[in-house]
Amino acid sequence: MALKVDITNAMKGAMRARQKDRLKTIRLILSEIKRVEVDERIDIDDSRLVSILAKMIKQRRDSISQYDQAGRTELSEIESNEIEVINEFLPAALSDDEINDLIQKAIAETSASSMKDMGKVMGILRPDIQGRADAGDVSKRVKEALNS
Repeated sequence: MALKVDITNAMKGAMRARQKDRLKTIRLILSEIKRVEVDERIDIDDSRLVSILAKMIKQRRDSISQYDQAGRTELSEIESNEIEVINEFLPAALSDDEINDLIQKAIAETSASSMKDMGKVMGILRPDIQGRADAGDVSKRVKEALNS
């Protein structure tokens, strides 16, 4: 719940500082949290909140690629700015070495030897990388590690 409190405090700070774009993005985050809480009738914990934020970033990255293909750079910039604000509330990103270490540990833990074991490896990695690394990038690295 500490993360949700941080987001609420950031909204108050953005209101005081009259940061309209930042405030809009933080309100989007809070409305998504509220939507999930109401739909699922739960109180969101920090780990679930991190997954919601990661999903919001993924959606915005998809939008950016579509806007760029359509030549709508002004909309692409808005999405990029929203990603920056959302990233402020995510845990620190993992370095390449940390990701590689996690992959090696997961492969050793599951005794993975081929691509058939990729699901097991990703299942172990997912909680560790949630919101801290791009799952697509990690997936590519796991494939490379299992193929070598």
